[in-house]
Amino acid sequence: MQSIGQTGLRVPPLGFGTFKIGRNQNVKYPHPYELPGAAEATRLLNSILDLGCTLIDTAPAYGLSESRIGEAISHRRQEFVLSTKVGERFEEGHSTFDFSSSGVRMSVERSLRALKTDVLDIVLIHSNGEDQTILEQTDIVATLQELRSRGFIRAIGLSGKTVDGARLALKWADLLMIEYHLQDTSHAVVIDQAADAGVPVFVKKGLSSGRLNPQGSIEFVLSNPNVTSLIVGGMDFDHFRENWNTARKVRTI
Repeated sequence: MQSIGQTGLRVPPLGFGTFKIGRNQNVKYPHPYELPGAAEATRLLNSILDLGCTLIDTAPAYGLSESRIGEAISHRRQEFVLSTKVGERFEEGHSTFDFSSSGVRMSVERSLRALKTDVLDIVLIHSNGEDQTILEQTDIVATLQELRSRGFIRAIGLSGKTVDGARLALKWADLLMIEYHLQDTSHAVVIDQAADAGVPVFVKKGLSSGRLNPQGSIEFVLSNPNVTSLIVGGMDFDHFRENWNTARKVRTI
């Protein structure tokens, strides 16, 4: 387990990403899939926690994901670190983006209700790719800082898409979420810079949205000592358990 700054939050090297339990439209995965039913999603989420995976990552852009987490495991809220996002929503088959102060506040309120919790452990800016514009020309960072100071959020950061955006976020972020895998190491320098700044790094798409071999990909990402956690999704508990066991060979859990 590694700590997230001074927040008191501790996370395992492998977290569970919940995209696939909530959305299957306009996706980047190579193969189509059916959404699991509510009962199946509940069994999966509880099994993930029972395994010892205490980092659950979601977002309003993940369709039904937040509400399914709220229904399935809100009664176990003290057992896991909850990460969600602001800036993007997915409704009626398409994404909309709102990085305004009012939009961020509304998004946080909706997430608190959907997830059935009084506090969001981690809230990340869900970038549309225009990282620098979002950070420099909107009030989103100041708004998140205010919500953190008021106790609605414990840690804030950027889930961005550009190296320059990630570097810019190091000035204020409690953590970063970046893409990093065998076929794209462009953020490697930022991972090192984040470590120098004492900023934890979560890796997304470490398996390139299901295009890379899980074992080799997990070993590659977690062999970088400056990566705090790798987020891996899926709908098959046995597959996730295999990934968990692979992570345990690289890192102590």
